Amino acid sequence: MTRSARPSRRPARRRRTSAVVVTALLGIGVVVAWQASGPLLGAVGLDLRAVGGPAPTQDGGPDGGGVPGADAPTPATGLDAELQRRFEAAQAAAAADDVSLTLTSGWRSAADQQALLDDAVERYGSLEEALRWVLPPEESAHVQGLAIDVGDTEGAYWLAEHSLDFGLCQTYANEIWHFEKLPDGATSCPEPSQDPSGG
Repeated sequence: MTRSARPSRRPARRRRTSAVVVTALLGIGVVVAWQASGPLLGAVGLDLRAVGGPAPTQDGGPDGGGVPGADAPTPATGLDAELQRRFEAAQAAAAADDVSLTLTSGWRSAADQQALLDDAVERYGSLEEALRWVLPPEESAHVQGLAIDVGDTEGAYWLAEHSLDFGLCQTYANEIWHFEKLPDGATSCPEPSQDPSGG
């Protein structure tokens, strides 16, 4: 058999090589998209109270974690319009101070809030301890669109320092990232509760 009559293996080898390259590129694309969506996922589905701890991380919570929310709305969806306006004004002022202030969690569905509470009960071992971080849906200001969680750590502390300038108040002493509107007619923020349970 002459060399020219031999069947060529190159096309099959090229197809395998092409498949490997395409698979690798798709894998890289998925990883890049997942990494880029980190802040978005934090914004739409991660409850920063469910994880405990004294200070938020880059995603606004103590150490991340919470409820998956691929189909959840963006953070501003469902928020009280005035709360959203106040946050945006604070965000612009923070940017002028070279501070990154992001909305990591806003409105949540009752189902997401319940899932967060269930996760917290499992994490902390009791409903009583879980309620220090996550309220039931019927009591959550997030479900009503009346609360925001912010990040990163520097941004949360910046807002805590300047919140009254924008009509916002830190609600809980154990949650530097959780803010609600200054009550109507008030000229100063009420003293934060120790935690959401009222402790």
